[in-house]
Amino acid sequence: MAMESNTYISEEGLEKLKEETRFLKTDKRQEISQRIEEAKKLGDLSENAEYMEAKEAQELNERKIAELEEVLRTAVIISKNRKKGVVQIGSTVIVKLKGKTATFIITGSEEANPDEGKISNLSPLGNSLLDKKVGDAVTVKTPAGILEYEIVEIQ
Repeated sequence: MAMESNTYISEEGLEKLKEETRFLKTDKRQEISQRIEEAKKLGDLSENAEYMEAKEAQELNERKIAELEEVLRTAVIISKNRKKGVVQIGSTVIVKLKGKTATFIITGSEEANPDEGKISNLSPLGNSLLDKKVGDAVTVKTPAGILEYEIVEIQ
């Protein structure tokens, strides 16, 4: 049996996941069902590529629904009432690396998007920053080598 773990997510992220789940369970299921019915009308199902593709799409859709429902089941809303002065999930952290500053938002893995500065609490950097304070230095082992960040500000 798999270990259950919480999925940290913002209220906005939770709403997006709920909407995606609703879409997949209604509109997408209906679209795939129509594709299957149309393919059945074409005859021999054993050699019917349209039917096989539609059935594969159905399987992928059901798998995605199950994944999203598991995330929703284990979702923990990131609190907006965080402890001040300490990096937590949901914190915006400004760090200094080699004289340059960078801003990161610590998120749950479902919302991580490095291109937007959103890093997962499970990533090496995100995990290293958790529970630290302004002025603390964190050392992170990366494929590019060991990097040392200094926390400049926590929002």
